[in-house]
Amino acid sequence: MGDLRFGVMGCGFWAPYQTAGWMEVGGVELVAVYNRTRSKAEAVAARFGVPAVYDDAETMLDSEKLDFVDIITDVDTHARFTLMAAERGIPVICQKPMAPDLATAEKMVATCRERGVPFLIHENWRWQTPIRAFKRAMVESGVGKPFRGHILYANSFPVFQNQPFLMELQQFILTDMGSHILDVARFLFGDASRLYCQTSSVNPGIKGDDVATVMMEMGGGATVTCELSYASRLEHERFPEAYIRAECEQGSVELGPDFWVRVTKGDETIASRHEPPRYAWAEPSHDLVHASIVPCNADLLRALKAGEPAETSGEDNLKTVRLVFAAYESAATGRAIEL
Repeated sequence: MGDLRFGVMGCGFWAPYQTAGWMEVGGVELVAVYNRTRSKAEAVAARFGVPAVYDDAETMLDSEKLDFVDIITDVDTHARFTLMAAERGIPVICQKPMAPDLATAEKMVATCRERGVPFLIHENWRWQTPIRAFKRAMVESGVGKPFRGHILYANSFPVFQNQPFLMELQQFILTDMGSHILDVARFLFGDASRLYCQTSSVNPGIKGDDVATVMMEMGGGATVTCELSYASRLEHERFPEAYIRAECEQGSVELGPDFWVRVTKGDETIASRHEPPRYAWAEPSHDLVHASIVPCNADLLRALKAGEPAETSGEDNLKTVRLVFAAYESAATGRAIEL
């Protein structure tokens, strides 16, 4: 199979990084871009040499021969564009979070399933170099089955200063970062059977949650706690790093600051550093995350070409979406949620 022709829907903040990631992977040809504000689409087209620009999504889908579309718009439009492409039989890659609510996410997955249209989610966090190294260490180092896990994403990054509209969201950190962190929990420890959550609003003037603590009972028996915060001032802040620990039957595995993975068995600890690749197009403050776009895109492309499920398919990511909204339900009701 030759290069796959694709179109980008949405030319905002994330689109140049996502597109640059595709160029690193290769095996694709970006033939059209859409944005409702045409000037933004023209800017992306000029940067990447794209021949066709549209400010009407349906016109692009009807005019171009596309092997897939990459939806990089805001979450409230994901469903509309996904269903628009699915109606035309065009495979879909969609940014996270998949949808603004669980019912919409379920409809997106069900519609693509019924129409036989591949539906993939660009969930790149689990593809970070140090997180993949942590997973390998859990599996290959002989530490045994995990009985407790901990994921910490806590920092004082001025997220509201850079994106003030986030202050108006009624649901914030669990939909935004929880989509990533809970997906990483599933990737490392399996699916949850029970969940309890508490949230807080700490930064002044915000309407939603900027701190959340989620405790899950996983199907394999481990208890996993995920802590998320944009209100924490910590000694070892390394935005946007997450710190992870797995306590296992025969030892432990830890991912700490600056990409160090430590495996402890008996009286011995072996440490190794797993720095992500650096790309000239990545934003320096986000290069850990931006670097993970490349292997994520590579897996999505592999799946499309082979006609096989991607690691982050819509069906799989729906399980993460359920965790996010179960966490909000738990926080609102004060009770644990059976999954």
